[in-house]
Amino acid sequence: MAIQEHPQTLNAIIRGERKLNTALALKIEEKLGLEEGTLAILQTYYDIRKEKEKRPSITPDLSLLRKPLFWDTDINRIDWQKQYKAVIRRVFERGNETEKNEIRRFYGAKKVNAVLKSITRKPYTVSGRES
Repeated sequence: MAIQEHPQTLNAIIRGERKLNTALALKIEEKLGLEEGTLAILQTYYDIRKEKEKRPSITPDLSLLRKPLFWDTDINRIDWQKQYKAVIRRVFERGNETEKNEIRRFYGAKKVNAVLKSITRKPYTVSGRES
């Protein structure tokens, strides 16, 4: 009430349904005793993050994949789009849960599941029986 704005406006901003404009940010900062520009900067960082989420990534987050998982190749030279089947197989045969989750995020569950279904034998099996 002190900034003379409708509660619905503030609720929409908090829920991410509406952007925080500069004029309103200045009002809120003044009433809360925040440094001028703090909320506008936070809004900008939020906008940047949302924009990045819209863009398709050209590589998975390599910090989540162990380099020894790809011991036989330079991980920075993998063509992640053309070699997706080999990457998915490798990670799901030898990777940990973090690596599997990153590959699911990068390629999407539908693509990963299609590749995994196409594998004729399960890893680490002998004579059709799991060891």
